[in-house]
Amino acid sequence: MKLSAWRVALRIARRDALRAKGRSALVVAMVALPVLGVTGADVVFRSADLEPAEHVVRVMGQADGELQMLERGAIVLQAPDPDKGMSTRSAKDEAKNGAAPQYTPAQRRSLDTEPVELAKQLLPPGTVLVPERQGPYTAAGSSQGLLSTRTTELDLTDPVWKGRVDLVKGRAPATDGEAAVTRDFLTRSGLKIGDQTAVRGLEDTPFTITGVVEYPGELTATEIIARPGTLIGKIAKLPGADRSRNAGTDAPTRWLVKLPAGSLDWPKVTELGGYGFTLASRAVLLDPPARADVPYYVEADKHGGPTPGYLDRTSVVILATVVGMALLEIVLLAGPAFAVGARRSRRQLGLLAAGGGERANIRAVVLGGGIVLGITGAVVGLGLGIGLVALLRTRAEEYAGQRFGHFNLQPLDLLGVLLVGLVTGLLAAVVPAVQASRQDVVAALTGRDSLKPPSRKLALLGLLMLGGGSALALLGATSGFANRSLSVLGGSAVAELGMVALTPYLVGLFGRLGRWLSLGPRLALRDSVRHRGRTAPAVAAVMAAVAGTVAVSVYLASYDEGNRREYTAAAPSGAVMLGSGWLPASEGKLLPQMRDAVERNIPALGSRADIQRVDYKGDCADGGSGCGYIQVELPKELRCPALDDTERSTDETERILGTDPRCQGIGHRGNHFSNLSAGDATLLRNLYGVTDPAAGQALAAGKAVVFDAKYLKDGKVAVGLNDPMEETDGPSPRKRGHTEISVDAVLASAVVPASGQAVISPDTATRLGLTTSPAGSVWLPDSSPSDGAQQKANGALAKLTDQDVLSIERGYQSRSDLIGLGLSIFAGIVALGAAGIATGLAAADSQRDLTTLAAVGAEPRIRRTLSGFQCGVIAAMGTLLGTVCGIVPAVALRKVQGVATSVPGMSAETIANNSVVVLPWLTIAVTVVALPVLAAGLAALLTRSRISLLRRSG
Repeated sequence: MKLSAWRVALRIARRDALRAKGRSALVVAMVALPVLGVTGADVVFRSADLEPAEHVVRVMGQADGELQMLERGAIVLQAPDPDKGMSTRSAKDEAKNGAAPQYTPAQRRSLDTEPVELAKQLLPPGTVLVPERQGPYTAAGSSQGLLSTRTTELDLTDPVWKGRVDLVKGRAPATDGEAAVTRDFLTRSGLKIGDQTAVRGLEDTPFTITGVVEYPGELTATEIIARPGTLIGKIAKLPGADRSRNAGTDAPTRWLVKLPAGSLDWPKVTELGGYGFTLASRAVLLDPPARADVPYYVEADKHGGPTPGYLDRTSVVILATVVGMALLEIVLLAGPAFAVGARRSRRQLGLLAAGGGERANIRAVVLGGGIVLGITGAVVGLGLGIGLVALLRTRAEEYAGQRFGHFNLQPLDLLGVLLVGLVTGLLAAVVPAVQASRQDVVAALTGRDSLKPPSRKLALLGLLMLGGGSALALLGATSGFANRSLSVLGGSAVAELGMVALTPYLVGLFGRLGRWLSLGPRLALRDSVRHRGRTAPAVAAVMAAVAGTVAVSVYLASYDEGNRREYTAAAPSGAVMLGSGWLPASEGKLLPQMRDAVERNIPALGSRADIQRVDYKGDCADGGSGCGYIQVELPKELRCPALDDTERSTDETERILGTDPRCQGIGHRGNHFSNLSAGDATLLRNLYGVTDPAAGQALAAGKAVVFDAKYLKDGKVAVGLNDPMEETDGPSPRKRGHTEISVDAVLASAVVPASGQAVISPDTATRLGLTTSPAGSVWLPDSSPSDGAQQKANGALAKLTDQDVLSIERGYQSRSDLIGLGLSIFAGIVALGAAGIATGLAAADSQRDLTTLAAVGAEPRIRRTLSGFQCGVIAAMGTLLGTVCGIVPAVALRKVQGVATSVPGMSAETIANNSVVVLPWLTIAVTVVALPVLAAGLAALLTRSRISLLRRSG
């Protein structure tokens, strides 16, 4: 076609779009919706992706660098931005067979000199080091009780922090009794500027809140910021305080660097790495060196190390499938609107053909509608997307958890989004355009339909596409990642398009049911079969809406069923558990008050069982890593060989984990207390549901009670005692010492899975040389407490602790029902709209048939009945076909998820649960039955009964 012909076609299309404003608005909305979503996501992503200059300010404020002592006596290799990757080499780790470590002069100097003094010696004279001192998590007073918060000491009056920590309200703390808090702290605590808050244990020295700050890169931080020397040192002196290296209570090891002049170049960064420092330099981040000049990258490339960045491949497959199927459904949903326009303009198109127009000209007119409405929808969606992001920028930043660098609009990205809208409109108009170009000219001018039987070749092609697409999606789901996205998305789309191609033939098959129906539905069904040109697009639109809902419903139901099968109850149903098993020492002392709070607010709890944690060489609740841990062990012949101390390659370890049956399902699942606990017979009943008196008697006699026969051998159970981890200056792990003891034991039958767990009495623990400490309490009431009672108890506990220490075993709680219901309602609305459009067109086409019926004495209500059945027939056919189409992508995505979550050592049961497929029969039944009935009822209700007699033509 010539360009001038396209100009004429586009003018006609624009004129038709303005005439049929309702239909045009519908198509524009369908196209604009995905464009709006993609535009908003692109603008948010681009705006949140910081430029180098913006990133530097987030990292170091107005300083010239950020310095950290990572490990004294080690050599550090780092990326230009240490947050993107680093590695350490320690002389202790490289020493073999007990040989003395061989230190370089720089490493020896690092060991012998305090980090702050060493940094001053290595940096230019006159350099100022501003300490970054972040303390431990603790609890601070709120309006309701206590709030878990992070502690930090900063001098916010120093402008060096601007951009790293911003004061957004009030003023910076100026005296020792003042502090600033983050916005999240202020919101959650219910306090305001001018109020006082005190850290737990330091109630005698409260802080007055003078200002509100925010971390632009971490808006969700809950933090209290005091002046240097006024908070963290006091926390370190509290009884039971965490004094480990990572708690932040020792001397600072991170500083902001302010130079008197000049900058910190890459050679200085590598020099400091030889002493165990990492350095994020402003100059290096703004002008990074070549990859070949970075030793960290060179080493990573030699060993095939990971490249910077991480990609959740399973999420990519799911996202690609969802987006691709959504665009396909929009094309199918918009198709009936173009079909309506083409049929209403058939006389005009017939005149165009009679005047010498070719089929290409007729196709161009209908495709022109797709171009006009597609571009219009894309422009509207683009403008709305940009406008909404600008309007809701603050909300978007809060949701993302960080401030935008700047409002970033990428022209190429937005042009691509416009093309998506244009292509969507064009694809939606393709089938109506082809149908319009093939209509008989005389039939179009006289308003009569040219009835043709469905193409068997098209039906055969559709059947092959349906089968081939389904096989591609299901089989490709288990292939490598490079093929998974394409196979799942492509296979699902091909299967759905195959069903679309099959629709005209299937409509004809449905017509054979008419012989067994009464007059109204028989007329509606035969009318739909006779006019396949308008019925097929409407059925495809309903099918698309239903397919999307069924796919998501099947996926959610299957995912929910997998979680249900994997769920392990922590205690018998209705059990009330207080404590987490690892309560901090400061909170363990509050247990008597916590028990009273629970018993006052939850009635009829029954007898209480107090549970004690069994400790070895120290109490881990006192903080730090200076404590051992205890593990209930399997007999040696049943242990997984991949978990012993033998040095193996990664491939060999994975082979053993995947093939040795002893390695399947390693570990235990159950309650959140330790796997070796101390208690009495009441604990056995309340926590494990054991009511056998013999178990309680054995416990009192000094024996252990186990709940899995595999752990019992010759009447004894093995208990592994692991020594405390050696404290080091760096991240390099050290081996723990390990010993085993045998304890006389008996087997008891628990009502909940408790593999790998055992209970002994406190006296038995003392006899074995172990210690005990309070861990919590368990009640087992006759009936499960109400939600209201639990909320009252939580409110009372909040005044004592900031931790979630109360839980009630209520069984598996599904969260997918509400989502499935919402999706079903949405699909119902879309399907009703598609069926309504087709019904309106059918009503216009069948006006002459209704006139004939009126002439032979048919009652006026026949019009209402016929319209209702026409709509119901279309909805019924669409829902049946959509149900079949929706199952394919859901099953494929579940297979993808199953493959992605399978790891060596995982039990066959867990692998099966990760890919289990469950059909939500109730949702499917409601969709298949209720949707057509509702569509028929609404169509009958909204149709006038009066029949206007028309002059017969021809």
